[in-house]
Amino acid sequence: MKLNPLYQERFDVRHNAPDNQQISEMLKTVKADSLEHLIDETIPKAIQLKKDLNLPEAQTEFEFLESFKEIAQKNQIFRSYIGLGYYNTHTPGVIQRNILENPGWYTAYTPYQAEIAQGRLEALINFQTMVIDLTGMEIANASLLDEGTAAAEAMSMFYGLRKGKKKSAKVFFVDENTFPQTIDILKTRANPMGIELRFADLSQLDVTDPDIFGFYAQQINLKGEVNDLKPIIEAATENNIHSTIGADLLALTLLTPPGEMGADCVVGTSQRFGIPLGYGGPHAAYFATREAYKRQVPGRIIGVSIDKEGNKAYRMALQTREQHIKKEKATSNICTAQVLLAIMSGMFGVYHGPVGLKKIAVRTHSLAKLLANALTSLGYEVSNKNFFDTITIQLESEKLREKLHSLLYERKINLNLSGTHTVSIALNETTRIHDIKELIEIFALVVDEDADKYSVEDKINQLELDWPKQLIRESRFMEHPIFNQFHAEHEMLRYIKRLENKDLSLVHSMISLGSCTMKLNATAEMIPITWPELAHIHPYAPKEQALGYREMFIKLENMLTEITGFAATSLQPNSGAQGEYAGLMVIRAYHQSRGDDHRNVTIIPSSAHGTNPASAVMAGMKVIITKCDDQGNIDLDDLKAKAEEYKNNLSSLMVTYPSTHGVFEESIQEICQIIHDNGGQVYMDGANMNAQVGLTSPANIGADVCHLNLHKTFCIPHGGGGPGMGPICVAEHLEDFLPGNPLVPTGGNQAITAISAAPWGSASILAISYAYISMMGSQGLKRATQLAILNANYIKESLAGSYPVLYTNQKGRAAHEMIIDCRAFKEFGVEVEDIAKRLMDYGYHSPTVSFPVPGTMMIEPTESESKMELDKFCTAMISIRKEIQEIADGKADAEQNVLKNAPHTMSVALAEKWELPYSREKAVFPLESVRQSKFWPSVSRIDSAYGDRNLMCSCIPVSEYEDKPEEALA
Repeated sequence: MKLNPLYQERFDVRHNAPDNQQISEMLKTVKADSLEHLIDETIPKAIQLKKDLNLPEAQTEFEFLESFKEIAQKNQIFRSYIGLGYYNTHTPGVIQRNILENPGWYTAYTPYQAEIAQGRLEALINFQTMVIDLTGMEIANASLLDEGTAAAEAMSMFYGLRKGKKKSAKVFFVDENTFPQTIDILKTRANPMGIELRFADLSQLDVTDPDIFGFYAQQINLKGEVNDLKPIIEAATENNIHSTIGADLLALTLLTPPGEMGADCVVGTSQRFGIPLGYGGPHAAYFATREAYKRQVPGRIIGVSIDKEGNKAYRMALQTREQHIKKEKATSNICTAQVLLAIMSGMFGVYHGPVGLKKIAVRTHSLAKLLANALTSLGYEVSNKNFFDTITIQLESEKLREKLHSLLYERKINLNLSGTHTVSIALNETTRIHDIKELIEIFALVVDEDADKYSVEDKINQLELDWPKQLIRESRFMEHPIFNQFHAEHEMLRYIKRLENKDLSLVHSMISLGSCTMKLNATAEMIPITWPELAHIHPYAPKEQALGYREMFIKLENMLTEITGFAATSLQPNSGAQGEYAGLMVIRAYHQSRGDDHRNVTIIPSSAHGTNPASAVMAGMKVIITKCDDQGNIDLDDLKAKAEEYKNNLSSLMVTYPSTHGVFEESIQEICQIIHDNGGQVYMDGANMNAQVGLTSPANIGADVCHLNLHKTFCIPHGGGGPGMGPICVAEHLEDFLPGNPLVPTGGNQAITAISAAPWGSASILAISYAYISMMGSQGLKRATQLAILNANYIKESLAGSYPVLYTNQKGRAAHEMIIDCRAFKEFGVEVEDIAKRLMDYGYHSPTVSFPVPGTMMIEPTESESKMELDKFCTAMISIRKEIQEIADGKADAEQNVLKNAPHTMSVALAEKWELPYSREKAVFPLESVRQSKFWPSVSRIDSAYGDRNLMCSCIPVSEYEDKPEEALA
């Protein structure tokens, strides 16, 4: 036996599931001599890369974690009292270990198939209920991306709701004492929509001005002042001006909620409810409003309905709001939310309950009070009279500022020094008495005073809440039992586990969703995100404290730039839809820089993702739809005609490649050239990038800009519907316009205003994609793409005798996904939804249903599924096809059959009486393999229409719990 001391265990063979034997067997099935042969028949030769990607050599898991730890340790963890909407917090260990670090939670998909998502749906409705209670509003969604974009969504919503005398009003008033990152995002969103922003002190708002349709103000403003907003809200309402208030959830345990003041919308972040700073994210924003606006609310709302058995069940409500239906008529392009983070913050509320949350708030305010009193006694002027956690002091002398800065640096403390003559100090949940003493000591040293003359201990018992009465909350909140029974860790652990057990995720089986790329989220990729060096850095900390982050950003940008073939990358957009919008805004800025302000037409194929036209409209574009031919390809004649018709105003084409139909279009380079010849730019939607990496690239096909769904191709987990990241990569001529930030220099020389609130979006999870690329290397990434295409074509061939595939290329090949046509089954009364629900009985989440073609399924297996798992899935699909045939042949009842009654729950299977015309065994154990590892849906098929007619978007009332089996309740 020959010895090999150089052996290293490669990461890519762990990620890429099929081994050589499996690959050989699958190639035989798809009738290809080799992977290279298959790729040549799938991807047009003209756009294939001529050389391998120039990426660093692949690292093993152990090498990566060791080297990345060295990079991370270049970050310095200071105690940050910067505030600006970001605060240190404690993540309860029971939540961190059992949700954030648990693949049972973080690998689940968006809960479109509600019957196998009841756990996270309940967790999200807890979040909504908590937000509704704290804000005093009537309805809330299941999270948005960050506080700044939530404010912008409110502005857009009320702009769309203008009517009567306000129909032509275009002014949105913004209190100048708003967080600067929120102001910057409002600027980004307002301009292309034709909204005029007016900035001034809130006292200058003229509610009689007919041009004003809405205003935005923070209940606790930039300076930390708590405003009594009731008079201005009431005056605005009387004059048909919509009010949007930014509010702090923790402070709302003590402050009168804006909903009780008559506010129309309340927005903010749930970050300080147990979510690490993460240098900016991911953090779940919240959006609460009046029920009258429920059909205009951006994002997703979770509601209560009933299932087939009459039991209460959760599902996503009012799904007609989704962009796939509204497209260019949508008022928002929100697709990814921050589900995992919303779940965590909701669980923070469950764990602490109303009493615990209020105690945290009282302690935080008490410490701020102690500090303010001490600084006043030292001769400092505290400029904000009523404050919660943030005090602002005057410090006009540059000499004193320099001395303060030096002392703070020595003690590793950050304050907000961005004011010209002021310093702000924002305290938080983690602040303790000894921190207050140290701050007092520092400020005493600045003015050469003796800190000992102010005894903190002597003042503790003298503290009183002395806000004006109208500011103090009197109403109760979070009284539902769910927030008042799981305060012991053991009970909390069991509750989390009980919900987890109701959800199907990648820990159970393949989730073959076309266009969504549900692939392995390797443990080694996930480990670093909870390291303190990544988790506890404030996004506006001085840049020298985040050198590790900066090094990772540069390396990741270079990797993504190389993979796409472009010149530069922005990591700021914190979702795919944000990436779409950012890409179009960069194109818009490029045209404007050339004096082509009139270029405002975007051409979009009829097969495009629904967020494409929504993003285009938000970017101020007029959407023109171009046809697709019978093979699913862009109709070249129609495209040419439209490009020429609109050539004087053509801004861009939005194209997905491979196409949304799962095919590498042969004419893609010609398509791009047509647009360029008519003065436009080509934006490539990166949703299907998993079929390109290492084999072709957006630059190679002729595009100018693309966004990348890092939560798809680059392994950030879907988290039940978020978080995501959607960085954009651009050609050299667009580099100058990459998005900036008002507080941290970033972006191009002519940077557009901010897309996301933090400079690098959800910075902490960028480490996941950085880890993936670092450990895969050039060859591993290329192999991943080859195997994604092989796996898809293997499924296509395996299902060929049972389901027709709608689109292939000229050689009969699919890309990394394919569409199977289920429309013929309607003849027997079987809908595609019936197949989706029946798959649950087999232990599988359905592929993408009815997109992009109604009545079809789009299947994408990814490279991280083995042949064994592909075969199990195909066996299930073929078995279902036989069940459909039984209906067609009259062997099964047209109404009472396993498909129409799917999914079958344990309570249904164990019912004392069984009156269905098929056996219990056929219902729940259709295959022997299912018996070995059965996943039980927790509810029967849900009646979504009932839920929309009887909309309820908060926790189920206690009365509904009486005499109900546990399965139907939680």
